Amino acid sequence: MNILVTGSQGQLGLELQAAAAGSSHRWIWTDVNELDITDREAVHQRVMADKVDIIVNCAAYTDVERAEDDLDLAQQINATAVGNLADAIKQRDGYLIHVSTDYVFGAHEYNTPITEEEEPAPLGVYGLTKLRGEWAVAESECRAIIIRTAWLYSPHGRNFLKTMLRLTSSRPEVNVVFDQVGTPTSATDLAAAIYHIIERGLYEGHEGLYHFTDEGVCSWYDFAYTIGRMAGHDECQVRPCHSSEFPSKVKRPSYSVLDKSLFKQTFSFPIPHWTASLADVIERLEEEAPSTSNP
Repeated sequence: MNILVTGSQGQLGLELQAAAAGSSHRWIWTDVNELDITDREAVHQRVMADKVDIIVNCAAYTDVERAEDDLDLAQQINATAVGNLADAIKQRDGYLIHVSTDYVFGAHEYNTPITEEEEPAPLGVYGLTKLRGEWAVAESECRAIIIRTAWLYSPHGRNFLKTMLRLTSSRPEVNVVFDQVGTPTSATDLAAAIYHIIERGLYEGHEGLYHFTDEGVCSWYDFAYTIGRMAGHDECQVRPCHSSEFPSKVKRPSYSVLDKSLFKQTFSFPIPHWTASLADVIERLEEEAPSTSNP
């Protein structure tokens, strides 16, 4: 079986490469240098030439703040390109696994975990373009699994975990908002879930929309506080503050906890608590850090 992965050099793509290392299938790892997914003709040619059976779309425009001033590019990557992938895999009668986001919610107030049946209502450009990507998949009528996730982090690239590790190691005090609540999700866990679906053939007959995050609930403040303590940065005081203290052109969801019941029931995949996964990623980063000792 031939599996084409887009965004293979991003957080999720790199973790999926690690997860699939022992697979007997043929995995085709692409990023923008290998395949411009906004080029409809290029996508169709590649999918047909490689006889692709499954596309896993890990590519996305994820700079939430910049998206507010860059609607056209965010739209191309998060929506138009998704339609290109969906149309191409439909011609192959294959499957698309597409990753979306909790940012499709936010305009409505929630106080219980959000199910797949809730009506999306994004607050900003990023969430809107990701929602349009979901619509593009539906309009193509291809066989697809859409997985919404949230607060993704990993040992790779730029993310909240790595920012907080740097700040709590170099500052006496860090202020972090406590009035935005969700669930931190290790890219390792999401990659393992996607690999689980593919390797066991669970995509067949289970097309639809699913929510996936790690278990548990916290605020960004709780997440940051836990990062600092797990990393041993005890001298830094992590203090809670209101979102209003950090003026931003982006209004972020105040509550975006996703209900994972459908995913767990459908795919029988064990999901770890966010604190356990966080400890694992911090340990990996510590093991990979260059030694400062003299030879």
